[in-house]
Amino acid sequence: MTTTLLDETMLRDDTARLRAAAEFVREHDSASLLPLLLPGIDGPDLRALAGHCRFAHAGTLLFPPDEESLRAQLADCGLAVDTPPQPSVVVRERLARRHRREPAELDVRILRPQVSGAAGGERRAVEIFALTVPPHSDLERIAAHERTRGHEAHLAFEVDHPDPLVLRGLCAILARHGAHPDGGGYNPHEDGTVFYFTTPADEACGYRRLELYAHGDHRDALAAHLDDPGRYSRPSARPPAETLLHLLTGAWSTQALASFARLRLPEAMDTRTAHRAEDLARRTGTHPRGLATLLRCLAMLGAVSREEPPREGFRLTALGALLREDAPASMRPLALMYGGPFYRSFGALDHAVRTGRPAFDHLFGENHFDHFARDPELADLFDRSMAASSRMFEPLPAHPALTAAARASAPATVVDVAGGNGELLRQVLTAHPALRGVLLERPHAVATARRLLDAAGCGTRCDYRAGDFADVPSGGDVYVLARVLHDWDDDRCREILRHCARAMPDHADLLIVERLLPADGSPSLATAWDLHMLCNVGGRERRADHYARLLADAGLHLHGHTPLPLDAHVLHARKTPVPCPPRT
Repeated sequence: MTTTLLDETMLRDDTARLRAAAEFVREHDSASLLPLLLPGIDGPDLRALAGHCRFAHAGTLLFPPDEESLRAQLADCGLAVDTPPQPSVVVRERLARRHRREPAELDVRILRPQVSGAAGGERRAVEIFALTVPPHSDLERIAAHERTRGHEAHLAFEVDHPDPLVLRGLCAILARHGAHPDGGGYNPHEDGTVFYFTTPADEACGYRRLELYAHGDHRDALAAHLDDPGRYSRPSARPPAETLLHLLTGAWSTQALASFARLRLPEAMDTRTAHRAEDLARRTGTHPRGLATLLRCLAMLGAVSREEPPREGFRLTALGALLREDAPASMRPLALMYGGPFYRSFGALDHAVRTGRPAFDHLFGENHFDHFARDPELADLFDRSMAASSRMFEPLPAHPALTAAARASAPATVVDVAGGNGELLRQVLTAHPALRGVLLERPHAVATARRLLDAAGCGTRCDYRAGDFADVPSGGDVYVLARVLHDWDDDRCREILRHCARAMPDHADLLIVERLLPADGSPSLATAWDLHMLCNVGGRERRADHYARLLADAGLHLHGHTPLPLDAHVLHARKTPVPCPPRT
């Protein structure tokens, strides 16, 4: 076997690449770069990208033999030699996958020396991934391969004021103009999320990869980005048999996460300190070997991270921390529900598919709502599991219908129909102190909602009605149906919508929060939830045009819909105007 030796030519090549990247950053800006990367982009899409993103850096991967050599290269290119490095996570893992190495074997760091743009002196950077390659080490083969292929060379655009809606919209624009998802990740060391794409440009600017960088933890949006339907057809993807095995073991992942929550392991861990499995076993009353086996699986799922010596042990990740009971917007109730009653009913999914009737009813002898209503603990768990997805509501208070109601000269009222524990109404009333609220729910849920809204300081602006859909109160200004219609078949949905339409004044707005099935068959959480609704409640997810027909049958008109986090949408409807009779 021959070994590629590190020589002066290779060092000069690294320096030349670094110098070229620095010059590129100085000369370009967002407006000039985007058309080079995405040929044909113009109009609203170009303005949206350029308005939300700014050209931040050009990235390159270098292979210095030691820190002194890296400082010399920085100096040769006129870059600050004292730029502080950060550990890499995303690129280290990409290199490990490509070259079948353990990530811990690859000492990759990130440096971002600053560069001034030519126009106006705007501050940008060169992003340097530095993999230390000692002379004559087996890492020289990786360096030779990466220099030839340039996998990590990219241009990056930083997203100003990122939120889930903006990130999904920007990713959709890029995809529309030929950019393909190419990985990404969250780096906890710098609290930043990256979204990688390959671009369709034919070497128009010498870079074929694009990165969106968003400060903060945006792994919900990242999960949608990584769930690319074409990824298994690319050369680096898993073979079909391996892919199928990963899919078939999905139920094991559900139970691993549910057991993690049931055993209160997240409460026994934290995100800063690594704990040995033996110590955690003593703390949680579990078997050391059994717990170690579970923790290794959870590390593969990203709920914990496995720390190497000298800090050997397992550390809770931001994802795993969502399963702590005291976490903001805790998802522990979802884990207990999906790993409990709903897990059992999915075992009889073939009954639902064969008959069209819920497997839950077949298994438990009664429907989901009646079964939970007769068990206070289950009813409370269900209400808390619904509230655990409340992050989908976060952008809702900014909807034009609610902001217009909040600016009205007379106090306006928001009616939350089947509003659960009141979490959505809490967010709306907190955002708009001028609004009043009415919550319609079952008696036990009303009591829970009253406590939550009182604790949030909104209780004095809210009235409560215990009842059913036939009891929708009249005279409101904005009516809300959040995750209600998907529980029911079309006939029941029409009935619910007619109750709302009868209660609504002519000026009132109706906001419906649901997941929408994609019209083009693209991957969506709504598709999985459609199966969940069939199996457990006999309801269904629907396309936007399906909801438009149901609304029309109830005398309502769909004005449009906009996306929300967690693959949800808000549909905006109003009463269909009654045409004036022609003049005679």
